[in-house]
Amino acid sequence: MLDFMNSDVVVVGAGPVGLLLAAELSLAGVSVAVLERLTEQNQALKAGGISGRSTQLLARRGLADRIAEESAKHGEGFASFARERTAADGRQARFGGHFAGLLLNAESSLEIPPPTVLPQQALERLLGAWVAELGVPVLTGHEVTGLTRNADDVTVQVRTGSGAKTIRCAYLVGCDGGRSTVRKLAGFAFPGTDPLTTGYQATLTLDPAVPLPTGWHVTDRGLYAHGPKPGRVLSVEFAGPPADRDAPVTRAELQDALRRVGDTDVVVTAVESAARFTDNTRQAATYRLGRVLLAGDAAHVHPPFGGQGLNTGLQDAANLGWKLAAAVRGWAPDGLLDSYTAERHPVAERVLENTRAQIAIMRPDPHSRAMRALFAQLLEADVTLTDILGARLQGLDIRYDVGPWTHSLTGRYLPDVPGLAEGPRPVLADLTGSAEMRAVAAGWTDRVDVRRLPETPGVTALLLRPDGYIAWATDGAPDPTSLREALCTWFGKPR
Repeated sequence: MLDFMNSDVVVVGAGPVGLLLAAELSLAGVSVAVLERLTEQNQALKAGGISGRSTQLLARRGLADRIAEESAKHGEGFASFARERTAADGRQARFGGHFAGLLLNAESSLEIPPPTVLPQQALERLLGAWVAELGVPVLTGHEVTGLTRNADDVTVQVRTGSGAKTIRCAYLVGCDGGRSTVRKLAGFAFPGTDPLTTGYQATLTLDPAVPLPTGWHVTDRGLYAHGPKPGRVLSVEFAGPPADRDAPVTRAELQDALRRVGDTDVVVTAVESAARFTDNTRQAATYRLGRVLLAGDAAHVHPPFGGQGLNTGLQDAANLGWKLAAAVRGWAPDGLLDSYTAERHPVAERVLENTRAQIAIMRPDPHSRAMRALFAQLLEADVTLTDILGARLQGLDIRYDVGPWTHSLTGRYLPDVPGLAEGPRPVLADLTGSAEMRAVAAGWTDRVDVRRLPETPGVTALLLRPDGYIAWATDGAPDPTSLREALCTWFGKPR
């Protein structure tokens, strides 16, 4: 059976990345459907929160109140884990994330925001409800088994509980995780480094007679963490990857791992959820092969240290959504869709690099421990290093190459400006209400909003992309030719 589904784009995978991408496409006026292999939500322990640009992005899409309400349900225990800690010299420092278990000071010159406590399953449910409100179909129990792409469309073979069917769409996006079926079927190269470690994440119950200290702890066998939620544990050992990563994780296996790493007689009495992980670190060579694209873990995998995977994937979706919508709607300038790989591949490459660096200072050998001790001292003494790592972990230092415009803001994320960046459309804003600027922009008002810019230091006019990054800016009298070139570069020819 051939099912056209009346969808321009099919997204494979109904995790947070796939759902956000579907919402971005729908808000941009593109018909989209989501295929999900599972029929029920996966309850395996995953990311515990969102941070940096992801929190800001979702707030700009009108989800701030929902996130705050949901986060409040899951924040118990985090305060004691992440409350102000005392540094070696007696200074107080707020929790701004961690690097290889070394806590970062949120009170740096960049004012690194603390993470938002929001388990991945809770975020998935929140985004799922939002996508349903937008009218996007999410088809569970639909497993992709094959695909064929040509110059005009993609044909997807799907297995369902009631049989097989074929779906045709203009573009297919794999958001189906680290073992992505779409990536494998489409033939994306996925180079990287093999794993050296075996890790566990679990939510479990411990015998209170043998308590396990909270926080991060480095030992002669590896390291472990307990918290922020009571009973949430992580352990890492450097004895090679597991023999069978997919086998069920047993209570005895977790207990043995914690006893080895923690040098303790801890007793695990029950397991609510558990998963293995390794430091397998890989990245797709490109995020696009014709009409098939990848986002999130389908495009890059790495160990979970620093909580970067989910946030990197959400930013992939934000970057891709408006560009793919432009391609579908026919106004995308040449190269716009390829700029998705050009901009996001280096970002994930840096994430892979810093997770490998974290592994290097987690190892229990004397040389690695010496480097870890030095690194910890530098973090305490040098706020600049904290800024560098904190900004990198949360994606605060990203600057895209948006073109020849040299203003210091171009390519950077625009901090929240009330009334300016609250929707999914591009915005041209200026301080003076220039009639000349509005005349230039008249040919793009079907896809670009024109607004008055609030008083903003160092800028008199700017062109804001839907993902929150500045495509063009000036601090003087606007140059109509320069503005026109920027509009054409990012938002196509005038109507």
